[in-house]
Amino acid sequence: MKRVILQLTFGFVAAAGGFAQTRAISGHQDAARTSEGSLEMMPRDLEIRFALSALPPSLREKAAVYVLEPAKGFVLARVGTNGQNCFVERTEWKVAEYRNDLYTPICYDAAGSESQMLVRFDVAELRAKGLSPQALKEEIEKRFRDGAYRPPSRAGFSYMAAPLMRTYASLDPSDKTVMTMVLPHIMYYAPNLTNADVGGISPPPLSPYPFVFEPGSLGYIVQRLGDAEAAKIVANEADLLKDLCSYRSYLCLKAGGPDRPASGPSK
Repeated sequence: MKRVILQLTFGFVAAAGGFAQTRAISGHQDAARTSEGSLEMMPRDLEIRFALSALPPSLREKAAVYVLEPAKGFVLARVGTNGQNCFVERTEWKVAEYRNDLYTPICYDAAGSESQMLVRFDVAELRAKGLSPQALKEEIEKRFRDGAYRPPSRAGFSYMAAPLMRTYASLDPSDKTVMTMVLPHIMYYAPNLTNADVGGISPPPLSPYPFVFEPGSLGYIVQRLGDAEAAKIVANEADLLKDLCSYRSYLCLKAGGPDRPASGPSK
């Protein structure tokens, strides 16, 4: 029922290039993974393009990009000069499971790179070292308790304005549903705030209005971009979307119609 509410709440966005009537939360929702959730390197050029798609086009040329080497973690692939650091996240530590089909493009400014981004990079490094999902989760929680992760030093925000992302559909860590989504948004740093503090509207249902995400010292206020802007992003990134779909079938956006589990193993 929760998944249906999410789908209906976001409705539809119009888009060109064969993606007309694509759902704002849409695409394949399946259990594609190896038994161990082992990761593969993406083609480097594709990963760089995907990571940069989280930014507005005017910021991409001078942004730094990190790519994931599964045996090491994130490594610098391109030096930047504007303070923006971009990468494609592959692990959600709070869920305590390893999958090989999660892809979340995200970019941080200088303040976020010194705080929130460190957590995501530590997660990738600990996974590369062979920690189990539960052990990784416990280690990150311990580092939070020990004060290893500090709030950003100033106000700022993180861009997540890519044409698609594939991650967990619910904010409830016990819900393991994974979906390919069109959900461009911006995350403003909001340490130690709650929805009650700012009048945020907690999901579900996810709405156009801001809400507090991951409340705590590294919390955010999330603002979803409007349907018209989301449609524009999807249309402008048609070439990237085509290449992502060719790379992995579960990264394909599909036309309007009911979402269905994949009938066979993903590519």
